[in-house]
Amino acid sequence: MACWLYDGVLMFGLVLGAGFVFVILMPKGSAQEHRHLLQAFLFVVFGLYFGWCWSRGQTLAMKTWHIRIVDRAGRPPGQARALWRYALSWLWFLPPLMLAALAHLPPAGTAVTVAVWIVLWALASRLHSQRQFWHDAWAGTRLVDTRATAGPSHLKSE
Repeated sequence: MACWLYDGVLMFGLVLGAGFVFVILMPKGSAQEHRHLLQAFLFVVFGLYFGWCWSRGQTLAMKTWHIRIVDRAGRPPGQARALWRYALSWLWFLPPLMLAALAHLPPAGTAVTVAVWIVLWALASRLHSQRQFWHDAWAGTRLVDTRATAGPSHLKSE
């Protein structure tokens, strides 16, 4: 989860940059008028970011936390699989957001609904035989610890 939070901080910067570009490119008007277009734009920007990073095996946060994403053969997943993983990863957020919208929940209720869903969805990985997150299982990817494959070279004495 620490890696997830770190990626969230990086996404904040990406949102600011992409939002700035969006505002420059859009004709003048109320921000509320273009809200859904901005959301779609950010969805695509996030997809490009994660698709590109995951297809190479890691985001910056994953490098920091020594996590790598691989396919079933142990290789970086490639762009198509990385984009499929990105689409499936929205299962962490879309179901509770849709429920909150349908129930017309206030922002605090939406936040609680999302938080409860994230905890339940994370716990659901315990139901998988290899304790994988379901979006990884369905995308044919898995997360591995790069320290386990790097070997003890950093422990060798000279």
